[in-house]
Amino acid sequence: MDIATLVGMVGTLIVIFLAIFLGGSVGTFMNAPSAAVVIGGTIAVTLCQVSLAQFLGSLKVAGRAFLHKETSPDELITEALKLAEIARKEGVLALEETEIAEPFLEKGVQLCIDGHASDVVTKMLSKDINLELERQTTGVSMFKAIGEAAPAMGMIGTLIGLVQMLANMSDPKAIGPAMAVALLTTLYGAVIANALALPIAAKLKAINSTEVLNKMLILETIVGIQQGTNPRVLQQILSSYLPENKRDLSDGEEA
Repeated sequence: MDIATLVGMVGTLIVIFLAIFLGGSVGTFMNAPSAAVVIGGTIAVTLCQVSLAQFLGSLKVAGRAFLHKETSPDELITEALKLAEIARKEGVLALEETEIAEPFLEKGVQLCIDGHASDVVTKMLSKDINLELERQTTGVSMFKAIGEAAPAMGMIGTLIGLVQMLANMSDPKAIGPAMAVALLTTLYGAVIANALALPIAAKLKAINSTEVLNKMLILETIVGIQQGTNPRVLQQILSSYLPENKRDLSDGEEA
């Protein structure tokens, strides 16, 4: 589980609710028509941009922002070099008895064991990477759409409330409460966008970038195993996927 996402989001909501609670009556900030305009309108506008299947699928994707367990490139490189060493000494078929933790790496190794040509394996794994990236990008785009639609629907709700208020100016005492209700839609839209939708979109985008990097590293590993690349040379190649301050200076030495 990614505790940072949960802590950040819950912390934001706590700060907002604490400010509401300390500033006066909580009931003042609750208004069903305002919530209906913002929530219902945001969902409707978002559905105009994606299919129903994509919408429902993207809601499932949101769980990755909280439940995703990141695999570090360092761990992948360590496992990759172990596999490359086995394949170089005992042959690719010896990898069949090796336990592999990373599913995508396991799939690539299995393709090698099955005897597929290097270009076929590369094509299949590259296609998997592109399709997965496309699916995850749809989820990011949907939450960005929610982040854009919610404030807009909040403003629309506010305008509706202001029109209704100005149409009934006979009671001056009612103007203040009516104005407060009108502004609630803007508040709801801002909270949905900035405390929920946009942070989730940003986290999913960061996760996608990391996963693509890891899968490209795995693809490089599979190519190296099939070509019988010396593990020391493969280590130098894979180290390029790490930040410069994490690369082992000894990688540059010849075996």
